[in-house]
Amino acid sequence: MSKTSAAKTNAGRFFEDYALGDVITHAVPRTVSGGERAMYHALYPARHALYSSDEFARRSGLPKSPLDDLAAFHIVFGKTVPDVSLNAVANLGYAEGRWLLPVYEGDTLRSVSEVIGVKQNSNGKSGVVYVRTKGLNQRDETVMEYVRWVMVRKGDLDAPAPETVLPDLAKVIPADQLVVPAGLDFSDYDFALAGEAHRWGDYEVGETINHVDGVTIEEAEHMLATRLWQNTAKVHFDNTARPDGTRLIYGGHVISMARALSFNGLANAQMIVGLNGGAHANPCLSGTTIRAWSEVLDKADTDAPGVGAIRLRLVATKGGDPFALKGEDGKYLPDVLLDLDYWALMPK
Repeated sequence: MSKTSAAKTNAGRFFEDYALGDVITHAVPRTVSGGERAMYHALYPARHALYSSDEFARRSGLPKSPLDDLAAFHIVFGKTVPDVSLNAVANLGYAEGRWLLPVYEGDTLRSVSEVIGVKQNSNGKSGVVYVRTKGLNQRDETVMEYVRWVMVRKGDLDAPAPETVLPDLAKVIPADQLVVPAGLDFSDYDFALAGEAHRWGDYEVGETINHVDGVTIEEAEHMLATRLWQNTAKVHFDNTARPDGTRLIYGGHVISMARALSFNGLANAQMIVGLNGGAHANPCLSGTTIRAWSEVLDKADTDAPGVGAIRLRLVATKGGDPFALKGEDGKYLPDVLLDLDYWALMPK
């Protein structure tokens, strides 16, 4: 006689499964190896010297070269996907992101998220969930934190709508709340080895920079990145998950590609320390050629020797006019893929 047992598989959370104040401990910690850096640099044309050379990092006051800040972000982010965005329609935006400690080879990262906002959409078929995620290392130190919001499908269309709660999020992280890694010192910075002579004082607020180069997204590299970061969102790897039969390129893949392209013109924007905001303006699919431009939004001093902070808008596009962002209606132009507002550290 056969037995019927409770289902042991996980279909993921739907919008009605989230409640304000929920704390989610995400599964599968990840120990970082040197392979992470090599794979990251294989996927993206990443060339920032601090993340490429132990000797350059030591000359800058760090014990050795840390893992690229966005690679650390992808690892922390990927842990959250099975619990936050497995049934997502789209990842909508970011705010209040701060990198608090460098991540080094041998560190083990895990992620914890808290639900800080919910809002059902007017169509009754989906809703938006806001979470604050922390990435912690093996010493339970927070290495980074950020807020993101995701549109998630409802599993039960008759489930009642929750009370709408929208978090009050800062539009910009104040410069005095940015964390400069302990020991960072750019007073003996080697501009020749870094690749460009442009320093903090050479950039002006309002200046725009066309990064010139482009990279065409391949299906294989996107799928490799999705697996590397253990990102299980169905829209990225299952071509039956979207009505048009396409696989959506992971938004973080676009972020890293645009950041790598920004090296041409911003080679000395070495470390990302703050994420003020970000929007995936339009979907990206395989075969898209990504280009990028930046705008200098602000500058600030830091207490670290030779180190300045620069606030940048990084825009990824699939063509069109450089520096074009939104139309007269205030909406993003169809060619715009990403609009990212971040703080970076740069030698003075």
